[in-house]
Amino acid sequence: MTSTVYLTLGGLGDRNGIQQKELQREMPTSNQARVINRLRGGRLVALGSSNGLRRIKAVASETATIQPEAERLLTDDEKMLANYVPVYVMLPLGVITVDNVMENKEETERQLKELRRAAVDGVMVDVWWGIVESNCHEQYDWSAYRSLFQLIQRYDLKVQVIMSFHQCGGNVGDAIYIPIPKWVREIGESDPDIFYTNRMGIRNKEYLTIGVDNKPLFSGRTAIQIYSDYMKSFRENMADFLESGQIIEVEIGLGPAGELRYPSYPQNQGWVFPGIGEFQCYDKYLKAEFKEAASNAGHPEWELPDNAGEYNEKPEVTEFFRSNGAYDTERGKFFLTWYSNKLLSHGDQVLDEANKAFLGCKVKLAAKNLQVSGIHWWYKDDSHAAELTAGYYNLKDKDGYRPIARMLSRHYAILNFTCLEMRDSDQPAEAKSRPQRLVQQVLSGGWRENIKVAGENALPRYDRSAYNQVLLNARPNGVNRDGPPKLKMFGVTYLRLSAELLQPKNFKIFKIFVKNMHANQEYCADSEKYNGRIDLLERSKPAIPIQELLEATKPVEPFPFDEETDMSIGGFLADLIDNLIERIASTFN
Repeated sequence: MTSTVYLTLGGLGDRNGIQQKELQREMPTSNQARVINRLRGGRLVALGSSNGLRRIKAVASETATIQPEAERLLTDDEKMLANYVPVYVMLPLGVITVDNVMENKEETERQLKELRRAAVDGVMVDVWWGIVESNCHEQYDWSAYRSLFQLIQRYDLKVQVIMSFHQCGGNVGDAIYIPIPKWVREIGESDPDIFYTNRMGIRNKEYLTIGVDNKPLFSGRTAIQIYSDYMKSFRENMADFLESGQIIEVEIGLGPAGELRYPSYPQNQGWVFPGIGEFQCYDKYLKAEFKEAASNAGHPEWELPDNAGEYNEKPEVTEFFRSNGAYDTERGKFFLTWYSNKLLSHGDQVLDEANKAFLGCKVKLAAKNLQVSGIHWWYKDDSHAAELTAGYYNLKDKDGYRPIARMLSRHYAILNFTCLEMRDSDQPAEAKSRPQRLVQQVLSGGWRENIKVAGENALPRYDRSAYNQVLLNARPNGVNRDGPPKLKMFGVTYLRLSAELLQPKNFKIFKIFVKNMHANQEYCADSEKYNGRIDLLERSKPAIPIQELLEATKPVEPFPFDEETDMSIGGFLADLIDNLIERIASTFN
């Protein structure tokens, strides 16, 4: 018997077929015939000898006319390009002023030139709700941001935009003050419960409480509708930048500092690191929702916690977070599940609206924590108190981040995590902090849910140690010189563009960092060569039942990370040489 088998290699849409022809005699023995295997244009042909040569010629002739030439071998540089991680730089918070003006255009242009010289891939821009829709509902002024995007376009830099629905001011690193829109604050004067509230009744005006997500309190609109309308207006007014591919990513602000969390540690209310923070669910809307949830669970007598301490306390001095404390009781577990699920639902709703707003655009959606916040202090404490007050129900036996990644997966969104630059050894022992393990846990959860993960540094750093840690997290198992690495982040955004970053010594180190993030390759404008194709955004998949989301809380050992990056930009000796050169230069100057 002689058989002809062909397999058309390719994607799911390609054809697989088998042809088989029976002959009247069996296949010749090895000393009478030979088997010839050929690969032509992706078609595998196996033939026996008896009149097989004619078949070989026929197939080869057909293949030569309809199949392309065999794919050429990749060069070493092309293989290394698969390890390339793009680098973006956050523009200053006030690049557009609170008065909706792009001031210091010349200085901004000079800085953009420097970034282009450093071969960065693009920039990140906060698009402030409090600026664009400032004075009257549904009246948007995008003119200053259009001018900014046009300026950025001159230097061939890609743009990540943040739909910033939060206040600027009151958090770490906030150098300016941009409140949420005036007309919203006026509604808050008559109904202060539209804002997050702690147990003492102190309001936080950084972001609307998720208790009003579906309440038509804003001239007939709900908070979710406000966010949706804003994003739709952005798409309509920035269509040219979206269609040209300049805007490649839209990050959706989901809470204070743009992060999917509660405002549990506000500096403007006296919080100081490493305080445990406070729960922020005491506005009348969330209180009513909790009471309803408790009654439905058969416990109408349960109230919100009143024993969880204050902003700057330690876990062990509170009844709620101490060893064997209330957090580990039936009532405590019910509250923490409700508290974290509310956050999960909020993120899901807003991202669903974002998906509809940008449907069909060639962009990636991202959530900062989506962005997830890097709350690394008290991570080594059994209670994980600071994470719990922020809304992340994360314990030794419960993963509080992977359910977020699973929720993101239905929206084709990226998980963006922070504190990539931090090492455990950087932190004071009394904080029981473990940022390296936290980053490892969160990134691994994203990868296990088959979504893209990206990240940023939490604080401005200019030292080699911080850059090396970012490089390690960007490629946890190093580069692969034969193609894509085992694990790789989708991108890294550096916080933030400033005069200090552009100082000669700092900028020299930063440029080496960018080069190493690029796997020692030249700047590549075509992201398909290292991150794959960005397709048109599809409609979100069906909602994932809450129980299915909560199945992801089962802890799984994170992927192993190397101890150090294999593309270090130097250490102590390099710093010593830099300092010596700087002293010599200053002497001559």
